[in-house]
Amino acid sequence: MTQHTRPARPFGAVGTAMVTPLTEDATGIDLDAAQRLAAHVVEHGNDMIVVSGTTGEAPTLSDTEKVELARAVREAVGPEVTILAGVGTYDTAHSIHLARAHAELELDGLLVVTPYYSKPGQAGIIQHTLAVADATDLPVMLYDIPGRAGVPLALDTLLRLGEHPRILAVKDAKGDLHQATEVMQRTDLAYYSGEDALNLPWLSIGASGIVSVLSQVAGDIDKRMIDAVDRSDLTAAREAHQQRTPLVTAIMNRMPGAVSAKTALALQGVLPHATMRSPLLAADAEQTRALAEALDAAAGIPPLDPARRPSA
Repeated sequence: MTQHTRPARPFGAVGTAMVTPLTEDATGIDLDAAQRLAAHVVEHGNDMIVVSGTTGEAPTLSDTEKVELARAVREAVGPEVTILAGVGTYDTAHSIHLARAHAELELDGLLVVTPYYSKPGQAGIIQHTLAVADATDLPVMLYDIPGRAGVPLALDTLLRLGEHPRILAVKDAKGDLHQATEVMQRTDLAYYSGEDALNLPWLSIGASGIVSVLSQVAGDIDKRMIDAVDRSDLTAAREAHQQRTPLVTAIMNRMPGAVSAKTALALQGVLPHATMRSPLLAADAEQTRALAEALDAAAGIPPLDPARRPSA
């Protein structure tokens, strides 16, 4: 077995997959709102922010917008908070371009998703990922999400990529805890839960932390859960898990996570509005009311802004 010499948490513990606040007409990014949101999530328990991920509507952001967003978030939270930027695409050359564009921003790492839509074989995935990792000196977190990418990272692929000195972690939205246990035993790769419903199971088998949609709405609960796991207090960890479960249902299961999270943040008064960029549509009145009811019923999260509360 490989001797584990890397930090147990190369990218922190409580990560948020941050939404991207847009202008009200969706033609640009509201960088001021993004900076306020970044400060808010750090205030509420997060020590890592991922920008330009799935929840950040990355496929609809221009390269310039992605760089401006990462720069603004870094300025907002300073060097103490870990910042990762999503740079993976289905095009190796474009991914390398994005990686190099972000390398000048004093970020802490890059999130590199499995090439989506193209559905390459495992050899192609390895070649693509190594090329991106070799393009800069920034550490890399792999993103294994076959439900969106179309192909998973196979065991042998993870073992091979884990040999690279700058590939440090995996954000897993695949849910194969058995495979991950073997990878953690045979490599130094750290695992981060990328599926909010499975955060506690992941932590229980040795995951380093989470990259969560929910944590930008309920980060204090997630931090309490991770702190409980760290001190081996299963009862307290389970209580936090159960407290957040209705929020997982409300935010992750009824609408796309980006829509729900943005709507929740607007209801809490953190964002000025919940504008989405097409093809995603903003929550309608009925969806907004149902989400507001779920947030109202939850404990341990910032309350709704009375001025934003939807009418009955």
